[in-house]
Amino acid sequence: MLKKLVVCGVGLIGGSFAQGLKAAAKVGEVVGLGRTRGPLDEALKLGVIDRIADRWPDALAGADLVLLATPVGQMEAVFTALAPHLGPGTVITDGGSTKTDVVAAARAGLGGKIGQFVPGHPIAGAEKSGVAAARPDLYVDKRVVLTPLAENSANDVAKVQAAWEACGARVSRLAPAEHDRVFAAVSHLPHLLAFALVHDFAQRPNSDQLFGFAAGGFRDFTRIASSHPEMWRDICVANRHALLQELDAYMMELMRTRVLLAGADAGGLEALFSTARARRDAWLDSLLPPGE
Repeated sequence: MLKKLVVCGVGLIGGSFAQGLKAAAKVGEVVGLGRTRGPLDEALKLGVIDRIADRWPDALAGADLVLLATPVGQMEAVFTALAPHLGPGTVITDGGSTKTDVVAAARAGLGGKIGQFVPGHPIAGAEKSGVAAARPDLYVDKRVVLTPLAENSANDVAKVQAAWEACGARVSRLAPAEHDRVFAAVSHLPHLLAFALVHDFAQRPNSDQLFGFAAGGFRDFTRIASSHPEMWRDICVANRHALLQELDAYMMELMRTRVLLAGADAGGLEALFSTARARRDAWLDSLLPPGE
């Protein structure tokens, strides 16, 4: 049971975390703070938070856990601002989609208090952002990755893990650099491609015609291009080295596919499609609960 939770950045991720803990009856008071007042007022009206704090000293007093759910580009400034007011009994975690840069920001901002920060990443985003999109079941049966630091105590890591599990999540652990390599491939690259494809069509002279005839396939492929631009700008820049490697590998795959298409290699294309379908179907089957 958390007596007091502080959420910095009460949007989809932070709001759903608060709602999940409230639904599980695992939190007493939820305090919100952020850059602008509007989203906080909305969160208070919706019952996602119980109180708004204007300053870190007020927010952190007596807090058990702090979730930083801000864009990763803001993390260092946030760590620096909260560090002087961070008591020894408060644990910090985050919801950032990159980890190496966030850990570096924490070390710069927290200094000797770095052991109180347990990095995390909930793999449960959606294409819509904002507190109005938050829901208490967002993390049910979803994966959350923790990337604990050598300075973390076992009790602090366990506290963060228990909070996510109370929201229904399945918790895994990776090293920060390994996390960034994995998610450059399976998350950051797909978002980059979706944004790029929609941007390409939007710039064409017949853009209205293209979007007028677009249907289910285009909608499904580009769903994540409705994601938060500022957040994904920061993610792509922060993880650009791993993301560039994945983008280069994908460009090579596209070139191989182009060769098959240009040569009217029907057998080669079918083999490529069949391999891709079989691997995707096996992956989807692995996501089903046992017995389904």
